[in-house]
Amino acid sequence: MIRTDSLQFTYQHSEDEILRFPNIDLSPKEDLLILGPSGVGKTTLLHMLAGLLPLRKGDVFIANTQLNKLTRNQLDNFRGRHIGLIFQRTYFIRSLSVLENLTIRERFSKKKSDRYRREELVMQLGLSNLMNKRVYQLSEGQQQRLSIALGVIHKPKIILADEPTSDLDDANCEKVISVLKREAQICKSNLVIVTHDQRVKSHFNNQISL
Repeated sequence: MIRTDSLQFTYQHSEDEILRFPNIDLSPKEDLLILGPSGVGKTTLLHMLAGLLPLRKGDVFIANTQLNKLTRNQLDNFRGRHIGLIFQRTYFIRSLSVLENLTIRERFSKKKSDRYRREELVMQLGLSNLMNKRVYQLSEGQQQRLSIALGVIHKPKIILADEPTSDLDDANCEKVISVLKREAQICKSNLVIVTHDQRVKSHFNNQISL
């Protein structure tokens, strides 16, 4: 489950610019789509849910754990095990292969390595024939799909996706949303997507706008 209460954030360069966010209260396995144009704080909200940004005010609860009460080490460990992050900008070890990046992500979560899961996930995302390719050899669309695999490989309690379809054509947009929703069901996790991509709207009943 995910619950937030009275979240606010202030950028360091502007103490007068306070972002205030609607409360979120998701039951286990419930999805949420957060829509809005650029500059309204979608990514900021997602990073607050992941414990990557400090809160000016308010609380974030993930699976009954209050993130803003954890120490930095506790938060790093909790995030590594229970939160799947799909960033708008991809982050990899570019000199390593697709398979090596996935294996390292599994180890970081301290969960048992699962070869079958890796193979099944990359097949769903159309990356099976690229497993031994170095990340820098992939196209932007392929890298974005790899970032999705890295975000869900460890079966997190919550999947947070920032503009996961922004660089994809219509066919791959449909594929990625289908994979994310399926993975959320398999992992019994919450899926939260922030986006300005209107193609995604029809896939989610639970939506809020910023």
